[in-house]
Amino acid sequence: MQKQIDQEKNHRRRELLQKGLSHSSMELLRLIWYPVVGHFDHLYPEWEVRDFHNNYRYLDFAFLRGGAKGNIEIQDYRSHARDLDTRRFKDLCLRQSLLSLDDRVYLPIAYLSIRDEPEFCKQLILSFIGKFLSFDVDGGLTSMEAETVRLARRLLRPFTPNELAAHLRITDRYARTILHGLVERQQLIVIGGNRRFRTYQLNLGNQLKSSGE
Repeated sequence: MQKQIDQEKNHRRRELLQKGLSHSSMELLRLIWYPVVGHFDHLYPEWEVRDFHNNYRYLDFAFLRGGAKGNIEIQDYRSHARDLDTRRFKDLCLRQSLLSLDDRVYLPIAYLSIRDEPEFCKQLILSFIGKFLSFDVDGGLTSMEAETVRLARRLLRPFTPNELAAHLRITDRYARTILHGLVERQQLIVIGGNRRFRTYQLNLGNQLKSSGE
C-alpha cells in the first residue's frame, strides 16, 4: 500500500489510499487473495476510471497484467441489495455496463460469501486470474510433467493423484512421483490431505512471477 501511495501521481487516488481500505476489502485480501496468490503483484485498490459522462469512478480492485484489464467489486448486502434505492440500482447497472464496454473482466463478490464461503471465493479468484494467464510450459519439463501443468491450469482447483493418473493413463504411484517432482520445482503446491490423499494445485504466485510481468 505504501509503495502505491508513494508512486501514485493522481492526487484523488492517493488520498483514497491514504484513508486506508474498507473492512470488506481487507477481508478479501486477508482471507482470499493472499492465501491463493501469495503476493499482491498487478493488484491495484481504489483504481480510478472515467465513464462516458467524464465522471470519476473507483474500482475496489483492478487487476492489470500486460494489456488485460480485470476488476473485482465487493458487494455488501446492505448497500447493494437490501437498502438499494432506484437511483443507486440504476447507477450500479450503468457502472457494470461501462466496465464491460471498456473490455474489463468484471468479477463481483458478495462480502457475505467472503465471510461464509472463503474456499468458494478462492476458486473464483483462481478462475478470474486464470483468464489472464498465457505463457508456455517450462521447456525443462518432461512430456508427462508438462501435461500435468497444463491440466492444473485448466482446472484451477485442487486435484488428486488419482485424477492425474486417470488423465495421463498411468499408475497412481507414478502420478505421485510426477506431482512430487513438480512441487519441488515450485510448479505446483500441496493444498491439503495426508500423504496418501493429498491434493495439488497450480502454484499461481510462481506462475505469475515467471511469466515476465
